[in-house]
Amino acid sequence: MPLLNSILNWVNTKRLYSIDLFRKYPFEVQRDVLFELLKQGSKTEYGVRYGFDGIKTIEEFQKRVPLVDYETIKPYIERLRQGEEKLLWPTDIKWFAKSSGTTQSKSKFIPVSNEALEDCHFRGARDVLAIYMNLYPDNNLLSGKGLTLGGSHQVDNFNMNSFYGDLSAILIENQPWWAEFIRTPSQKVALIPDWEEKLEKLTHETLNENVTSLAGVPSWNLVMIKHLLNFTGKSNLLEIWPNLELFMHGGVSFAPYREQFQKVIPSPNMHYMETYNASEGFFAIQDDPASDSMLLMLDYGIFYEFIPLDELTNPTPSALTIADVEVGKNYAMVITTNSGLWRYLIGDTVTFTSKYPHKIKITGRTRHFINVFGEEVIIENAERALEKACKATGALVAEYTAAPVYMGTDRKGCHEWLIEFEKQPSSMEEFAQVLDSTLCEVNSDYEAKRAKNVTLDFPVVTQAAPGTFFEWMRHRGKLGGQNKVPRLSNTREYIDELLAIHNQLKSK
Repeated sequence: MPLLNSILNWVNTKRLYSIDLFRKYPFEVQRDVLFELLKQGSKTEYGVRYGFDGIKTIEEFQKRVPLVDYETIKPYIERLRQGEEKLLWPTDIKWFAKSSGTTQSKSKFIPVSNEALEDCHFRGARDVLAIYMNLYPDNNLLSGKGLTLGGSHQVDNFNMNSFYGDLSAILIENQPWWAEFIRTPSQKVALIPDWEEKLEKLTHETLNENVTSLAGVPSWNLVMIKHLLNFTGKSNLLEIWPNLELFMHGGVSFAPYREQFQKVIPSPNMHYMETYNASEGFFAIQDDPASDSMLLMLDYGIFYEFIPLDELTNPTPSALTIADVEVGKNYAMVITTNSGLWRYLIGDTVTFTSKYPHKIKITGRTRHFINVFGEEVIIENAERALEKACKATGALVAEYTAAPVYMGTDRKGCHEWLIEFEKQPSSMEEFAQVLDSTLCEVNSDYEAKRAKNVTLDFPVVTQAAPGTFFEWMRHRGKLGGQNKVPRLSNTREYIDELLAIHNQLKSK
């Protein structure tokens, strides 16, 4: 194994040099990426429409090409799914990553080109390995197999030659043939659409494997781990896989889950790396274990722009390049990609924690926040408040969501939190108090609205019955894969459905 690691470290040296290059020259690398994308897209229907051939500067690109969301480009995507070519990107696109929808669309179908698979998603996976091996040169990661929880895919109902499904399923389907020798479970099991059937077969396939790494969304990995422990009667995961050393996680904040993972994997040698990999592209990798920020990967065929969050509703908002962003400010992220998304508002918000190198933290979603009373609470605020409340009361949060309680004739407005605990707080009253006071500390708008209970009353915190969130996800057909619970909402749609299931479970 030391010899194999030495060979791989030698292979990775050139790639690590390239990463170091865009750390030092981010704008120059991004400028080159944009003009390569424009060159490739110039003969597409979209490129002809907006005159890509004549664009000579970034400023001209921003003036000519409009900002778009999914609803704007949905007609192009539907035509792609029906088999038309060269609409947004010059090469054929037969894969579409299905993700949660918008207000108008139940689901989004994000085009995934071969270039995006190879130069973005798979390069990201290889870079995670390169960075990990550079951080921990004495690792034994390749002595065993990696376990990835995948989703499923199916033939497109528009066109028999195209397919859609979870991004994880698309990646598993398109991995090179030799990947089967270093991953588990088998592709056949990994792509089973029924979550509970997959869990049973995965358990039988992986128990006798030497699993050294896990990858996926923290919540679903915890479900899998608990199932394995219940099946085997073991007290922790190291009794099943003693050489486990890495969990590559993403999709949701890891903070609420960290303590639970440390409990089921009680090893000081266990490492955790966050990745920012979405249907639209692979964006960032945690390259410093001492920091919860991620390095923005600038040479994956994606050009980035950032709109200050307070300008997002403006008719002509400022769109900043990597050269002009500020540390500590919230931005809506805009991407132009090698799958043919041009100036696409992805829906995520980020903040930069440093420049040179450019590192980010995901702060939330442009649609997932609470701002009914002018409080502008984002997911980052919620995560920090929950973390502090858990620390103060010894609690562990399994799942949560929050929504507004609207003002009535005889009541003030407030926030309602529905929380399913892995470990109950020593005092629910103290938990709610710390949650509220921390939100005041980290969000001045919330603090102002809470002042003397004039606008916002004290939050309502409800402890969900065990299994509430699982049953809700089952009811929605969202078990496993990359499916995530919406954390914050400006309406009561999600929380009212969850409360109905909570009440049913309590009455049993």
